[in-house]
Amino acid sequence: MGSANPVTDAERERVRELHAAGKGRNEIAAELGRSGRTISEIAKGLGLSFARAAQVQQATEIRQADLADRRAALAQRLQDVAERELEKVNQPHVYFDWGGKDHDFDTHEASEPTPSDKRALLGVVATAIDRSLKLSPAEQDTEGLAAVDAWLKGMMGGT
Repeated sequence: MGSANPVTDAERERVRELHAAGKGRNEIAAELGRSGRTISEIAKGLGLSFARAAQVQQATEIRQADLADRRAALAQRLQDVAERELEKVNQPHVYFDWGGKDHDFDTHEASEPTPSDKRALLGVVATAIDRSLKLSPAEQDTEGLAAVDAWLKGMMGGT
């Protein structure tokens, strides 16, 4: 026997949202002005359950997906760091120092970083790439990874 007021798509979406927020059947029913049975039918049609174990599992899956998204975003930021620092390796570099009898501040620009500064920059690049790949592994590109690793080691003097 059908309800006097058909269930709307907006109500179905709201049930999905409230269920994902951990609300119980009766809480959702009260908020939407529907019976508990109607809410149970909507939930069943959406593949949702009010069983506690199912809710815990669903919440865990949502948290895991959120963490995976955050790790991917962090991996992207680390990749950005690697690319930014790599650009500095062969670019002009400004050096500064405090010194002299008056303890003056002085700067000078070199055509590129010193070898030790290049090594430090490449260390940052290698670390950022390594951490990025641990957070979000590359898709089976072992040859490409080996090539990047060999190139970085060559640039860093084999260390």
